[in-house]
Amino acid sequence: MNYLIDTHVLLWWLTDDKRLNEKARNILTEKPVWCSVVTPWEIAIKEKLGKICLPDSFDEVLKGAGFIWLDLTFKHIQELRQLPLLHKDPFDRLLIAQALHEELTLITSDQQIQDYNVPILRPHC
Repeated sequence: MNYLIDTHVLLWWLTDDKRLNEKARNILTEKPVWCSVVTPWEIAIKEKLGKICLPDSFDEVLKGAGFIWLDLTFKHIQELRQLPLLHKDPFDRLLIAQALHEELTLITSDQQIQDYNVPILRPHC
């Protein structure tokens, strides 16, 4: 099984957040996990808005975390256009489209995402 990590789960993992359960920790440590280029884009926006505060070394930590980077492609946008508007967060919608198109299980605790027909792994305790 291949996995795509949601932004909040990435931040939980990098900060060793206690909300991350053991199964998710093991997957993030031992399995190939995809990280979308959408994720650092979302993080950069949240940082500029003052919603999160990151150390200067964050980019280097993220690049060295061992993820397989998933670029955003036209096929992902085509998949996005087919999604019903059940979730209004554009970053989550892009991740859903990528997970569906690439046949990845999305690691997320976002309850609204479960309304889509995308495989999900719940990462919280």
